Amino acid sequence: MAVTINGKEIAEDVVSKVKASAAELIESTGITPGIAVVIVGEDPASQVYVASKGKKARECGFKSVQHTLAEDTSEEELVALVESLNADPSIHGILVQLPLPKHIDSGRIIQTISPDKDVDGFHFINVGKLGTGELDTAFVPCTPAGSMLLIERVLGRDLSGLNAVVIGRSNIVGKPMFNLLLAHNATVTIAHSRTKDLAGICRNADILVAAVGRPQMVKADWVKPGATVIDVGINRIPAPEKGEGKSRLVGDVDFADAATVAAAITPVPGGVGPMTIAMLMANTLVAAYRSVGKVPPRF
Repeated sequence: MAVTINGKEIAEDVVSKVKASAAELIESTGITPGIAVVIVGEDPASQVYVASKGKKARECGFKSVQHTLAEDTSEEELVALVESLNADPSIHGILVQLPLPKHIDSGRIIQTISPDKDVDGFHFINVGKLGTGELDTAFVPCTPAGSMLLIERVLGRDLSGLNAVVIGRSNIVGKPMFNLLLAHNATVTIAHSRTKDLAGICRNADILVAAVGRPQMVKADWVKPGATVIDVGINRIPAPEKGEGKSRLVGDVDFADAATVAAAITPVPGGVGPMTIAMLMANTLVAAYRSVGKVPPRF
């Protein structure tokens, strides 16, 4: 059976480092890392995500500000708020919770955020830096950054000679994951819904990253013996064994099946999920360090 990669434990390690580094920054400069989270509307899932991010920021010793706007907030009002946060020296990271209401152009809002405060890593400048290998100055999207850290904990930073396959080509996970793996010297293939013989391509992967949003799609016969499997998917499926109307969370990988073949694998929940919020805290800390010209810690 595969070793289960404990994302919760590794995320706690990252957060501990963030706390210590934040305290050091405050003591040496008087600067407290600050993060502003903006939410528009009443989406229940978004409310939960925003609350958890604020709680974790306060735990890290950050200044945490939340702006909750009405569903009918105009695009211009949201742009004005983001621009005011760009100009606020006490705020080092700005996060606009997605999805936004349909009348607001999410792309315009993301590009309004200062690249130096874009702790989600979605601004074109940060996307371009990642794509050209400028990892020292880029902000990397939090889920791929966390996934990469899990891979490093298993295989080290240098992935020379290893084949990696990423299933999924989204701008949020698939494409940044490709660039991160490439920067660590892996030979990388992006597979997707139009890929011919998807299972066959996956069977060549020493590192397999699944990020497609299809519950338990990846089976044991897709996995190369001894591979490291990173499951980014979070899917809710019926769980009648728990009672009528009950459900449970599963990934894009059939964990029990794939774990019989892989050398190491992330569970869902408890794998990539906790890493995402930990890396958001890390990105905010890095932004604060950069704002005063100090070399940020490495995670």
